[in-house]
Amino acid sequence: MALHSTKNTGCYILRWMKYFSHLHSAAAIIQLYNGKQPFQLFIKSFFKEHPKYGSRDRKSITHLCYCFFRLGELLNDKPAEDRIIAGLFLCSAESNEVLQQLKPVWNDLAASSIQEKCIALQIPYSACILFPFLNHLSNGTDKEAFNLSHLQQPAVFVRVRPYHTKSVLAKMEQAGIAYRLLADNCVAVAANTKLDGVIDINKEAVIQDYSSQRISEFLQLTITNTQLPTKTWDCCAASGGKSILAKDIFNNIDLVVSDIRASMLINLKKRFAEAGIKNYKVFAADLSRLPTAVPLAPFDLIIADVPCSGSGTWGRTPEEMRFFDEKEIATYSALQRSIVSNIIPFLKTGGWLLYITCSVFEEENEAIAGFIKEHFSLDLVKMEVLKGYTNKADTMFAALYQMKKTG
Repeated sequence: MALHSTKNTGCYILRWMKYFSHLHSAAAIIQLYNGKQPFQLFIKSFFKEHPKYGSRDRKSITHLCYCFFRLGELLNDKPAEDRIIAGLFLCSAESNEVLQQLKPVWNDLAASSIQEKCIALQIPYSACILFPFLNHLSNGTDKEAFNLSHLQQPAVFVRVRPYHTKSVLAKMEQAGIAYRLLADNCVAVAANTKLDGVIDINKEAVIQDYSSQRISEFLQLTITNTQLPTKTWDCCAASGGKSILAKDIFNNIDLVVSDIRASMLINLKKRFAEAGIKNYKVFAADLSRLPTAVPLAPFDLIIADVPCSGSGTWGRTPEEMRFFDEKEIATYSALQRSIVSNIIPFLKTGGWLLYITCSVFEEENEAIAGFIKEHFSLDLVKMEVLKGYTNKADTMFAALYQMKKTG
């Protein structure tokens, strides 16, 4: 009996030592990180340079780091180790072994409400501010819900392309992947779900956030003549997700894509090849300056998914909350004004402009929408904050305009 008790005590001590070591490592990694690259890339590089960590150790330490970042500036006066444990407590929806070893009293409360957890942390619920820039939020955003959404890692969303729904769902079921349907062609799976090798990415389905998929609601409003090809310029195309969406909606499309980053256009070409998109024109452009010429102009539709703070996606990259400078909001807003001013001249009379950001800041959203309406001969057709925080998704903004017809 004594031997059995000693053995159990020894196992407990070993588990405690392991997770305490993980906590110490997470604190050290956070201290090294300066925010100049995505944390996902930084920690991957760190583990490559320190191969002593096993796969389970890496997963545990990475999770602890993200729990720290999800606090934003909450408990900023506490040591890093204390903030990590507090972050783990707030982010945990159920008891877990790490919390049991590091803070068993809190582990018993893991399934409690945030209000109850705040009592355990000895902070007022009203002071549980994770997102530091709530005073900049777009109109109609639920500040409390959006703020607390940063405690959860967003889901991964798949947009099934036309005619592939049956096969994609069958392949997921065969692979034992749990999923939920948000729409006929929108599938949500848990974060870190491996889909490569299960479905043909880009050919059968596109990895695309739920709010980003909802841009289809705006594109559908622009369909006026299915017989003629829709001349479309995706002017800040990045890796081409919105272009593939437009192709699936319009089918008959003359497509032009551009981006300031040549590396993104390389990724775009690869994705287009996988998606079966062959006939398109592509060029690099800095649209903060007026282009001298754009192929196929003028356009029936210009999609402007403009550079922005990305604040609506910080649930995926919570480190941004710690390193973002509030002054950058004005910088992005000025850039967005320049871009829309330089692309609108390439729009046909009666043509459509779709302005998009993945920001939650009013200065990048409604303020730019107002600027467009005030300075250009465009009618606002639809404007909406796409509230992804209610579905473990990104939050975005979209505004659709139509160029007024003369005479």
